[in-house]
Amino acid sequence: MQNVAGRWIVSLALISSVFSESLLAQTHNSLPFALGEKLTYKVSVSKMGTVGSGSMWVEGPVDVRGVTTWLLRFDFRAGLGPMKAVDRTSSWLDPQRMAAQRYFKHEKHVLSKRDERVEIFASDKRWTGADGASGVSPTDEPLDELSFMYFIRTLPLAPDSTYRFNRHFDPARSPTTVKVIRREVVTTPAGRFQTIRVEMRVRDSRRYKGEGVITLNFSDDAMRIPVRIESAMPVIGTAVMTLQSFNNPSAAKLAKL
Repeated sequence: MQNVAGRWIVSLALISSVFSESLLAQTHNSLPFALGEKLTYKVSVSKMGTVGSGSMWVEGPVDVRGVTTWLLRFDFRAGLGPMKAVDRTSSWLDPQRMAAQRYFKHEKHVLSKRDERVEIFASDKRWTGADGASGVSPTDEPLDELSFMYFIRTLPLAPDSTYRFNRHFDPARSPTTVKVIRREVVTTPAGRFQTIRVEMRVRDSRRYKGEGVITLNFSDDAMRIPVRIESAMPVIGTAVMTLQSFNNPSAAKLAKL
């Protein structure tokens, strides 16, 4: 009987292992974004009109300390004359766990410049910065400001829902609140989209002097493409990114699910 029981335990353990790996693969394959995705935007600033461009794309895979990651990129440039703003951000995301492993940011405005380079040890719930800063993360599935935007694309975004997360790698920048506002149509150079309007509230004392609000319109489909992004920028005012073009390799794959 003990031998039979032992064989059953081993069999159940193997089944559980295979089932867990299957679930991970299914989650990975059903993400609304994929390697090779690229989104481009025109940038408008209040009282200035169209004054810049932006893009978001996914590279990889890239190994980070033995973890296979997807490299998320964000590039933003806007302004006229001396009134210019630049934001280049990179996030190395483990797509299996939706956990950031590394984060770089270069941001330059009229009156300020900021560089941030952080190594995130997700499994150990800790992070260290190139400037000597370090801290304990509240979770082993931490995110940064760029990977958070991709993470939101995986949410159900049910009407009238509010989601609250303590997943930023730096607990001082939590919580992040995501509120679903309404459905609306947005017309862009890339086409006319049925969208879900979402309000994302973030904490960043250096940029917003407390809490900042980013408004996003995601396509109301399986791809959840950010069609319109609006946020306040230091000095230059409110910036609006409107989709110009997109390439989403996930589209055909998601259509088959």
